[in-house]
Amino acid sequence: MTLRTSLNDYKRHREDDRKFPGELRSTTGVFAGDGDRLVHVDDDGSLQDYSYPLSGLSGIDSSRFGVGDGWFDGGASQRYHDDTGVVETVHEQGDWQVRQQDLTVGRTHVTRFELVGDAPEAVDLNAYVRFAPDGREGQTSLLVHDGAVEAYHRREHDYVGASTDFDAYGQIPERFDELVADDPVEFPRTADEERYEDTVLTGGAHLTAPFENGSVTLVTLVAERGETARADALSTVESAASEYDDTETLVAAARDQREWRVPETAPHRETVVDDLRVVSLLSAENGARIAGPDFDPFYVSSGGYGYTWFRDDAEISRFLLEGSEVLGVDLDGWHQRSAEFYRRTQLDDGSWPHRVWPGDETLAPGWANARLEDGDDTDYQADQSGSVAGFLATYLRTDDPEDPEAIEATIEAAVDSLDDTLEADGLPVACQNAWENMQGRFVHTAATFLHAYAAVARAPVSTDLRDHARAQADRVADGLDRLWTGEFYALREHEGELDERLDSGSLALPAAMREYAEITDLDDETVDRLVTHVETTLDGLEHESDAIRGLVRFEGDDWRQHGQGNEKVWTVSTAWGANAAAELGSLLDACDDARADDAYRRSRDLLAEILPGGSLVRDCGYLPEQLFDDGTADSATPLGWPHALRLATVAHLDEADELAVAAAEPAE
Repeated sequence: MTLRTSLNDYKRHREDDRKFPGELRSTTGVFAGDGDRLVHVDDDGSLQDYSYPLSGLSGIDSSRFGVGDGWFDGGASQRYHDDTGVVETVHEQGDWQVRQQDLTVGRTHVTRFELVGDAPEAVDLNAYVRFAPDGREGQTSLLVHDGAVEAYHRREHDYVGASTDFDAYGQIPERFDELVADDPVEFPRTADEERYEDTVLTGGAHLTAPFENGSVTLVTLVAERGETARADALSTVESAASEYDDTETLVAAARDQREWRVPETAPHRETVVDDLRVVSLLSAENGARIAGPDFDPFYVSSGGYGYTWFRDDAEISRFLLEGSEVLGVDLDGWHQRSAEFYRRTQLDDGSWPHRVWPGDETLAPGWANARLEDGDDTDYQADQSGSVAGFLATYLRTDDPEDPEAIEATIEAAVDSLDDTLEADGLPVACQNAWENMQGRFVHTAATFLHAYAAVARAPVSTDLRDHARAQADRVADGLDRLWTGEFYALREHEGELDERLDSGSLALPAAMREYAEITDLDDETVDRLVTHVETTLDGLEHESDAIRGLVRFEGDDWRQHGQGNEKVWTVSTAWGANAAAELGSLLDACDDARADDAYRRSRDLLAEILPGGSLVRDCGYLPEQLFDDGTADSATPLGWPHALRLATVAHLDEADELAVAAAEPAE
């Protein structure tokens, strides 16, 4: 996303009360991706690369398509073809249609257009594509080859070609006076004043290509100088344009590139497919995952999303690990890549940095890197290291890693780091919270420590390490007493006082307590407190409007309200609530506690809001991070964390024989 694109969006949406102007939102449309390229296909058929965090390549900055003299204007129906990555978009043209099919294969993206119905016999495809090689919108240039147009800056060279002979004309970017004008510029266009070089010193081109036998295929390729020779790039574009000229070939290629298979008998199979597809789209080739498509690279109203947070990533890893075996999905390759990624990125003190670029694992921009600076731990997110340690310990115990000794060494160093940030009273030090907007001693951070220590105490590591982790788990469990308000666990202790707000992050406690229960017997008071806390938190954070129902993030959350006047519902909080209730149900079930039935019921009730047909899920299966009360999706879409939570909750309830109970329950 270039500044020009951001300014145009700002001009279009500066008065909108449901869109933050200047962002490149993905709350409509569907993604196609493979390897380190991620391409958004909006509901007007336009393409936009979200690939930079994964590959370091910017690709398509903006685009537009149409037929004849018209342009597709949005609102088209979209779906994935079965359980593949082929995106199908149908543009209505009166009594005929244009069916658009998109598939990403490596760094090549294929877009096939097919006329359906009583279409005109002679019609051209109109295509406007603007690249931003090396993220630049200046100092770029075009080369028009026989069969493709090349846009380049220095390192990055991008290509667009078609399966039929086409005409290409360079597009002059916005002039300075147009950038500061009130109205956005519409492309393609013909400028009134044009210098000789204007249509060459640009990254944008307008192509017209005729349909032949009712179809035409457009191909884009992002490449690097020194890695892909120009002749090879041109050959790739030409081959793809001719090869992917029918649905069968596209679908076959999509099936070949998919690593996972979901059994036909899997519960909620459609949802499981959606979740695995989303996690695949957000994953780099090394296994690291961006939190979500980076809709805000200029930090207009957020800190960006196209990075790997070790909290989100490790939680996703653990949920996939827990759910994949139950669902009969082989994700061993994913688990192994995740473990190796965590090993490579661990800091010398055993912790992990705030966030990294997933493609090359280098340090990414962030605000919680105290362990890399001379600052104190208030600008460190200790829960991230707890989440990674918990996953690695569970992976070592339940799977068959290639190098268990190396993983044990990583766990041991991580435990040292956790020890260093655990105070004598059993609570972690004052640090940043999971939501990254406060400092203090948080119940969520304590839950991740408890989970990690308990998981290590169960893992096949040295006896000394297991015994130490067991003792540390006991300390954290005792330390939680400091946060007990008499009815629930407080959000945090801050400057010696309890912040007695409800926080969905505290819903990490049931899973942590259940892990802890595997190494010790929980007393009745601890169990009763947990039940009361979960019930109070779910009741207190639930929010319902005419359009949606779910959990808000925490009491008093004013982020991205945009004039709404109250907290927004978050899918990760809602999914966390469903998962926490399921974990609580299983913990109570193991104690023959009759309250398990109500916990399972609460889990199914919240899960319904994020399953197909639920109020928080898009028709394509995506879970956006947040929603306004009128149902408008906002922020990162799709977000990987709630998708992994949803998958794990479906698996958990199915394993407990509680998933099918919903069908027998009377409607309220």
